[in-house]
Amino acid sequence: MEVFLYYFILIILIVNFVFERWLDYLNTSNWSVGLPPELLGIYNEEKYQKSLAYEKATYRFTVFSESLGFIAILLIYVIGGFGWLDSFIRLRVSNPIHISLVFFAILGLITEIVSLPFSWYATFVIEAKFGFNKSTPRIFFLDQLKSLLMGTIIGGIILYLIVWIYLISGNLFWIYTLLVITIFSILMSMFYSSVIVPIFNKQTPLGEGDLKTAIKEFCKKTGFVLDNVFVIDGSKRSTKANAYFTGLGSKKRIVLYDTLISELTTEEIVAVLAHEVGHYKKHHLWLGLFASLISTAIMLFVFSLVSSYPVFAKVLGSDISGFHLSVISFGILYSPLSLVFSLGTNSLTRRNEYQADQFAAENYNSGYLASALKKLSVNNLSNLTPHPAYVFFHYSHPTLLQRLKKLAEIK
Repeated sequence: MEVFLYYFILIILIVNFVFERWLDYLNTSNWSVGLPPELLGIYNEEKYQKSLAYEKATYRFTVFSESLGFIAILLIYVIGGFGWLDSFIRLRVSNPIHISLVFFAILGLITEIVSLPFSWYATFVIEAKFGFNKSTPRIFFLDQLKSLLMGTIIGGIILYLIVWIYLISGNLFWIYTLLVITIFSILMSMFYSSVIVPIFNKQTPLGEGDLKTAIKEFCKKTGFVLDNVFVIDGSKRSTKANAYFTGLGSKKRIVLYDTLISELTTEEIVAVLAHEVGHYKKHHLWLGLFASLISTAIMLFVFSLVSSYPVFAKVLGSDISGFHLSVISFGILYSPLSLVFSLGTNSLTRRNEYQADQFAAENYNSGYLASALKKLSVNNLSNLTPHPAYVFFHYSHPTLLQRLKKLAEIK
C-alpha cells in the first residue's frame, strides 16, 4: 500500500503540472498576430499589440516560475524532505500541536523567501514595463512583511484550533472544524474591508458631488440601502482599476478604486456599482459562501476518515503519524477532486456575473456597463480571446466578449 500511494502521489504531482502547462499552451494558441475581427471597436492595433506583448511576458514568467516550483516540490518529495523536517522538529518539540505549528511555519517562511524574488520581478519588471506598477520598494517590502505577520497571527490561531480539534474529537473532527471555518468566513465577509484592508490601504468615504448624487439616486430607485461607499487608494500600487462589494447586513459596503474613478465617467461608474448591487440583490455572497462551505465539508469529512492511517506519513519519509504530514499527503491526493469542485464554483460565479450584469442593465443602463467593461479590459491589457478550455477550468468571470453579447441581448 505504501509503495502504491507513494507512486500515486508522484503521478498526481506530475499530471497536475503537465495539465496546467497544457492549458497555458492552449491559451497561447488563441493569440493572433493581427487584431482579431471580434475585437474591432474595442482594441486598436497598437493597444492590441501591447496586450499581446503583456500576455507573452506573463506567460513566459508563469511557465518559468511554476516549473521551478514543481521541480522543487518534486525533489523535496522524492528525497523525503517533509519527513526529514518532521523528524528535525520532533527532536526539539514534543507537543503535537506545536509540532504542526512549527512545521507549517517553517514551510511558510521558506515559501515566502523563495517567492520574494519572483514577486519583485513581476512587480518591478513586468508590471513596470507595461505601465501598471506604481509601487515603491518600501511599499513592496512593507506589504510582504504585513502579509507575513497577518498570516502568522490569523493563520496560527486557526491552525492551532484545527489541530487541537483534530487531536480530541476523533471522527467528529470535520464537523467542529467546519464550524470554525464557517464562523471565520462570516467574520471575514463582515469585517475584511473595515479591519484587514486598512492595514494595507487607505479608504475614505466618497465625497459629495455628482458621482455620490448619482449613486444615491440609483440606490433609492432600486430600494438598496447603502450608506457606505468608499474610495481606496489603489493607485499607490497599480494603475489597474477595480471595484468590489463586501460585507453583510449593516456592514455591507461598496469600495471603488481611485483609478476606476479617474478612468470612467460618472454614468459608467454607477453602472459598475449597479453590477455590484446586483450581486447583493441576487444573494450571490451567501450562495458563494454556501458553495465554498459545502466543498470544504466534503474535503474535511474525507480527510477525517483517512488521516489517521500511518501510510500518509510514511510516503513522506516519516515513521510517526502527524496532522501536518496527513494534510500534505491528503492535499495532493485530493487535488483532482478539488479541481472538480472548482469547476462547479467557477460555473456558479460565471452565472452570478451574468445575473449581476442583467440586474445592472435592467435597473440602470446596459450601454454604460458595456462601455465601462471595455475600458477596464483595454486599460488592464486583458486577454480578450482566451481559449475556451482555459476559461472552463480557470475563469471565475465570463470573458468580455461573452458579457457584451449577453448585454446586447437585454432590451
